[in-house]
Amino acid sequence: MGNLFYIIGGSGAGKDSLIDYAKKHLSENSPIEFVRRYITRSSNAGGENHFALTEEEFLKYKDNDYFVMDWFSHNTYYGIGTEINGWLSKNVSVVMNGSRAYLSEAAKKYPDMIPVLISVDPLVLSERLFSRGRESHDEIQKRIIQAVKLESSVQHPNLITIENNASIEAAGDELLNVITNRFENKCA
Repeated sequence: MGNLFYIIGGSGAGKDSLIDYAKKHLSENSPIEFVRRYITRSSNAGGENHFALTEEEFLKYKDNDYFVMDWFSHNTYYGIGTEINGWLSKNVSVVMNGSRAYLSEAAKKYPDMIPVLISVDPLVLSERLFSRGRESHDEIQKRIIQAVKLESSVQHPNLITIENNASIEAAGDELLNVITNRFENKCA
């Protein structure tokens, strides 16, 4: 059985950037898959590469048991397809962008998963969110408060925390090491 790496962190923490970094720096023949989420957001909205669905399409997929995990956050639906179970059963590790609020539910379904919290200093987070230009000042303040609150409440026996306050390379290499070391240790 492969490992499930459940990457979490507040909006602006750098999850997508770190996942992309790991994907680009991983050996092509590594038995690791990176999940593309199903999201009710336009495909040209920026951020992660995802399958864009309308709300109606998303709910139809959900009703037909196409998702092994799904949640609603910030007026958006997110889903993880059933393909991850096939990968995991074939001893392929899976890296996915998860939700901190959904962590306890995900842990019930995948008790051996490895949550990786991407942590960022609130001041750095504020600068990143403002530079993105997607949200108003009030929305950014709410996200920062929520990030601090949720980050302090994240608990799981396998939790790994990566600080992403400096360069993308530093935190990206740390994530890459987490993913590859878990795989190498499993094969040893």
